[in-house]
Amino acid sequence: MAEQNNVILYGTWFSPYAKMVEVALKVKGIPYEYVEEDLGNKSPMLLKLNPIHKKVPVLVHNGKAIVESLVING
Repeated sequence: MAEQNNVILYGTWFSPYAKMVEVALKVKGIPYEYVEEDLGNKSPMLLKLNPIHKKVPVLVHNGKAIVESLVING
């Protein structure tokens, strides 16, 4: 069975935390899909992935969400 490595990053262009995650992914050479979020009109997917804080960045790896930038970059 082939392992699928699907990485999606939800962020905003003005979030330094999302940018730190983007830089870390690029430095590590990890391919990812970037989804720009409008924090004034949050998408249902963002609210589903981070229902407590409702903030970015959110990193989704193979369907599992990681919502804290310090944990993502660690």
